[in-house]
Amino acid sequence: MSFIERVLYCERERLGRQNRAHLPGALAQLSDGKTYYEIAGPAKGQPVVLIHGFSMPSFIWDPTFAALAQAGFRIVRYDLYGRGWSDRPEARYDKALFVRQLAELLDELKIAQASLVSLSMGGVIAAEFAFRFPKRVDKLSFVDPAGFDLGLPPAVKAVFWPVVGELLLGMLGRMGRKTLLESMLADFYQPSDEAIELFKTRYFEQMKYRGFKRALLSSLRSGMLNEDLELYRRVGESGKPVQLLWGELDDTVPFRHAQTFLELVPQAEFHPIANARHIPHFDRPDVVNPLLVDFLSKI
Repeated sequence: MSFIERVLYCERERLGRQNRAHLPGALAQLSDGKTYYEIAGPAKGQPVVLIHGFSMPSFIWDPTFAALAQAGFRIVRYDLYGRGWSDRPEARYDKALFVRQLAELLDELKIAQASLVSLSMGGVIAAEFAFRFPKRVDKLSFVDPAGFDLGLPPAVKAVFWPVVGELLLGMLGRMGRKTLLESMLADFYQPSDEAIELFKTRYFEQMKYRGFKRALLSSLRSGMLNEDLELYRRVGESGKPVQLLWGELDDTVPFRHAQTFLELVPQAEFHPIANARHIPHFDRPDVVNPLLVDFLSKI
């Protein structure tokens, strides 16, 4: 990253060993960089991998990670490249990069096959991975998946333009932390003051390391949030067991797209989640966790 980009993005620290010394998880050295992951549950439990979304790293899975480990699954969560505690490689942040990261992480952990539980943009990664490596995927659970028309306003689409996108994200880093936080918290239904403070601290921590906003911008420009119905059509054609969970009040990836998903993936078990927005597993763990345990336990 150039000096100008560092000034624009306000990312002045390089993510290294000293920054990660306090972490409870581990690092896997993969071909594109280090990937931070956590693993829990019995060693012989059924493997389940949690894939987070666009900018919120793997701590968004806190309630799910704990519940599935307690239910006896061998549960893995990890930070996508450019997010959380994983490296921010100088690369194109597209489906190929994220699919390669997941495949190599499974190899590193000696997991031949796993069920995938994905959130938002993670759904794009899970669907593409299942297409590329069908024998490595058992079941698929999608939580408010991306890959549908988001109805982005022209002002947001300006981020895609060369130079303009960098300038906008630079201003976001210097002046718009509150705006970014408000956008993030809009994914929650009724966040408590405690949750707001927790997420503010943990989310903004990742923002100060070089490459975070570059990764977000590259992900946008490479189409990770574009409409891609073929992804889910292929999931439907695969015949794999599929679960769909969607917050009824989601307006980040609007709830109405659930109907399109079901048309493309007719075998999906659908569970609309009341009183939930874009992260129903966090809004309503009392509802979502039993649904996940039941689905993942089926033979």
